[in-house]
Amino acid sequence: MSDATANRPALLGALMARLPWRKGDAADVSGPLPVRDFVDISGGQPSRVMGFDQPLVWVTVALLLMGLVMVYSATIALPDSPRFSNYTPSFFFTRHIVALLMAVCVSAVVTQIPMATWERWAPWLFVVSLVLLMLVLIPHVGKVVYGARRWLPLGVMNFQPSELGKLAIVLYASDYMVRKMEVKERFFRAVAPMAVAVGVVGLLLLAEPDMGAFMVIATIAMSILFLGGVNGRMFFLITAVLLGAFSLMVTLSPWRRERIFAYLDPWSEKNALGKAYQLTHSLIAFGRGEIFGEGLGSSLEKLHYLPEAHTDFLLAVIGEELGFVGVSAVILAFFWLVVRLFNIGRQAIALDRVFSGLVAQGVAVWIGAQAFINMGVNLGVLPTKGLTLPLMSFGGSGVMLNCVALAICLRVDIENRQLMRGGRA
Repeated sequence: MSDATANRPALLGALMARLPWRKGDAADVSGPLPVRDFVDISGGQPSRVMGFDQPLVWVTVALLLMGLVMVYSATIALPDSPRFSNYTPSFFFTRHIVALLMAVCVSAVVTQIPMATWERWAPWLFVVSLVLLMLVLIPHVGKVVYGARRWLPLGVMNFQPSELGKLAIVLYASDYMVRKMEVKERFFRAVAPMAVAVGVVGLLLLAEPDMGAFMVIATIAMSILFLGGVNGRMFFLITAVLLGAFSLMVTLSPWRRERIFAYLDPWSEKNALGKAYQLTHSLIAFGRGEIFGEGLGSSLEKLHYLPEAHTDFLLAVIGEELGFVGVSAVILAFFWLVVRLFNIGRQAIALDRVFSGLVAQGVAVWIGAQAFINMGVNLGVLPTKGLTLPLMSFGGSGVMLNCVALAICLRVDIENRQLMRGGRA
């Protein structure tokens, strides 16, 4: 053996002792090489690889807090109305805080659940959502508000099964596409079973009735099929069938037809005092807000002119009090959130984690589609539908399920980072 070969361990030990594996300590060459989760550049402070997506968390928190403030602003004067005379000015504010605290606690637990577990639970969660959607239709079980039977009273809050249905369809459709990956080019084996599942959910939702939730769920299912690689011709066929079904429902339902016509001409005397009453007052609120708004708490439309200002038309109150600047900030926040979720999903798929990737992208479609519809209704771009603004509008079950969905996406991102650092998800 040559001298260079004999002295190699000593030379390696001397070299590693000079490297800054740990400041002030020589490396121990007898054990495995140390691994760091930071890169030391030019002797500066280490830049750690974060274990989760901090900007995603902060944007979500910002939307939740802004929603809390605007819900309080929109409801503080409600006790002046005879309908809410038994409530205190802070009633809705307190309920919303309780919902947010519950959502944060549940979301913290959800981030600890591996995506493999969600993949196993997906079919059963879908079954549970179907059972709850049937349960809410039973007289004296489901709670009726404004003629719609959509809620299950749970004491501390009213639970809306359609919100769970949105999360369930995201998980189920993602799991379904993974299982059907080999036959995704065949219509009857790949698409027809999912179409039946969405059809059953649609029938239950239309019985409540809740056409807005059905539109969101159908959009989620179609998007996941498309993102999962279903043939383009089949996708357009499904789209045509759904558009035909929605057109048929509008044609056969007089009150839906009247709402569509009112949306097309909201300022006529008949519509402004009837089906387009909410829309016209929403547009008045945006007009009063102009660029910078009337100031926080200074809305006039929330003073019993604009119905459901704290739920479906919260954006109109934001427009009146915070103006174009405030509305633009909300739109940009949702746009960033949707793009970030799509990036997380694409990253997961690149790491060969198709289920996780489709779930993240499905949640992006859910949040984006519901926010788009709500904003379109508030701005008069779309016909009036009963959909809340995600993360912001008053509603315990809606806020909780939105936070749970985003917590699942955060878990996807955490597992992506673990894999990219060479660990296991």
